[in-house]
Amino acid sequence: MKEKELIQIIKSTLNSNYIGDDCAYLKDLGIVITQDNLVEDVHFKMAYMTPYQLGYKSAMVNISDVCASGAKPKYLTIALSLPKYIDENFIKNFYEGAKKACGDVEIVGGDITGSDKIFVSVTAIGSAKNRKISSRSSAKEGYKVIVSGEHGNSAKGLELLFAGKKEPEKFINAHLMPVAQRQFSQQIAKNIDCDYAMMDTSDGLADALMQIAKASGVTISVDTTKIPHDPSVDIETALYGGEDYQLVAIVPDSKGYVCIGEVKHGKAGIELDGVFYSDIEDKLYNHFEEKK
Repeated sequence: MKEKELIQIIKSTLNSNYIGDDCAYLKDLGIVITQDNLVEDVHFKMAYMTPYQLGYKSAMVNISDVCASGAKPKYLTIALSLPKYIDENFIKNFYEGAKKACGDVEIVGGDITGSDKIFVSVTAIGSAKNRKISSRSSAKEGYKVIVSGEHGNSAKGLELLFAGKKEPEKFINAHLMPVAQRQFSQQIAKNIDCDYAMMDTSDGLADALMQIAKASGVTISVDTTKIPHDPSVDIETALYGGEDYQLVAIVPDSKGYVCIGEVKHGKAGIELDGVFYSDIEDKLYNHFEEKK
């Protein structure tokens, strides 16, 4: 089964209003919380990255989820399952990388167990104080589609790594050491007073737009010529390449931001240069297990 189908089964079985966004917003506690797992040979290969980079990315992708909610990242816990060959240098370098990614976010605990491969599980907590928290279901007709940064750089970096290349560093670093868009998130969440939608592009820009469109029951129309991307990155990669960890937000006013489209009344789905799609699963980013 596909991941989205599994999530829907879990959500309906638990009858939960919290499951659906990248973070669960616990309004009574004033926090958001998220958890991600990274599995060796599925989400990463140690042949392509150092323990430092693995620690950095493991922390950063969870910080990005908190930013996608609009909350301020505050705390992390990290659980590791490790094979017997892992030594103290791996642990030290892993946590140095995680600490670098965190900045003012504090790592407050976790767990370590044995395993046959490397498994990383990170939980991130963010503060909702003085911020408006986003929801995928809050895109409304007439809202604008705004984005941060360039798209497709991480996917290009991954292809370079598969080809045995380590340059250009811009693309390699985009894949191995992404940067959560904290300022973009803060600027929106602290200054908006109405409901809005926001996601990171961990599974691709088009996927984020599709998930918001379906959760909100609207058509999100995009002019692909307005999507920021490096000249060497084709538009297909910019749309469907994953792990950029940029943010896309659906807000009433696009002034001061890069605007790539708008929300229209219509069937749930995305419209790319006038062509409507209700499903893009066959185009989406796949992890290492499909690239062996």
